[in-house]
Amino acid sequence: MAKAPRSKKAPSKSPAEDSDFILHSLQDALEKDRRYDASKEQLLHFYEQMLLIRRFEERAGQLYGLGLIGGFCHLYIGQEAVAIGLQSALDGDKDSVITGYRDHGHMLAYGIDPKVIMAELTGREAGISKGKGGSMHMFSTEHKFYGGHGIVGAQVALGGGLALAHQYNDDGGLCLAYFGDGAANQGQVYETMNMAALWKLPIVFVVENNQYAMGTAVGRSSAETEFHRRGTAFRIPGMDVNGMDVLEVRQAAEIAFKHVRDGKGPVLMECNTYRYRGHSMSDPAKYRTREEVQDIREHKDPIEGIKKVLLENGSTEDELKAIDKDIRKTVTEAADFAENSPEPEAAELYTDVLVEEY
Repeated sequence: MAKAPRSKKAPSKSPAEDSDFILHSLQDALEKDRRYDASKEQLLHFYEQMLLIRRFEERAGQLYGLGLIGGFCHLYIGQEAVAIGLQSALDGDKDSVITGYRDHGHMLAYGIDPKVIMAELTGREAGISKGKGGSMHMFSTEHKFYGGHGIVGAQVALGGGLALAHQYNDDGGLCLAYFGDGAANQGQVYETMNMAALWKLPIVFVVENNQYAMGTAVGRSSAETEFHRRGTAFRIPGMDVNGMDVLEVRQAAEIAFKHVRDGKGPVLMECNTYRYRGHSMSDPAKYRTREEVQDIREHKDPIEGIKKVLLENGSTEDELKAIDKDIRKTVTEAADFAENSPEPEAAELYTDVLVEEY
């Protein structure tokens, strides 16, 4: 027998307890002050890290063209502000990160040596996954970076497991689980959101909305294109963030991470960003015009944005050029290290296949 409909009652909760208020409260907090108040040292660090990702990915694209990187290769050019803004706010001793297969930038944002990342891209023994992960499947338990996953959306469910481990172990950590607009319609994403909300898991779901998924504009593939609203059914507060502004991303991270660390459950953050290259190196990106990409580069580039802030805060063009020169040298050294490193021995094929002990 069906239940009788509930009678409507006058609201008895305070605004702070009301579910609708809670769903909007984080966005309201961001609207009050959208930009993180960074010191000059922090601004320089953000600039250096974003520039490192840009130059590293440009070199990776060159090595792919030379045949030194095989398989798929998904570059992070244009999206640098997301990884740097978010991961600069993490506690490296406690928190965990998991993402999809566009993962080079996230590893660099975590401060992992560019040499071992480039060695992994080129399939060398010195790579962070011993040359067996390649571009899409990097992993570092030491840095609490759990991949690099090729199955679209699968990393979100695994991120839920990481968050459950943080909660179970009471270690004070949270999980940052990235996925793209192309993965946003996967069922496992919403199964994970439901459980995360039920159990108040310490997890921040981050949609890196680069507008085109593998090659289809969001308006053609998603009925609801405001991805930060996707958690509403599970009472998960959402945040709409400009992913091309590292200071806004960092400010959003401060708000979201505090909410999670206070035991209030998950947050869904949408970082609106843009990839300048194709979905992968084999994608000619004919679904958009060159003029569109050029317009984003000229008016919304995340690195040029932070560069402008630095110049306004007293940095000089010569100082910033010197930073770029040093980073180019670092990337060149990483590429040389990778090219001169040996490939794994054949016996390495048999390692890391099964867990021998728990």
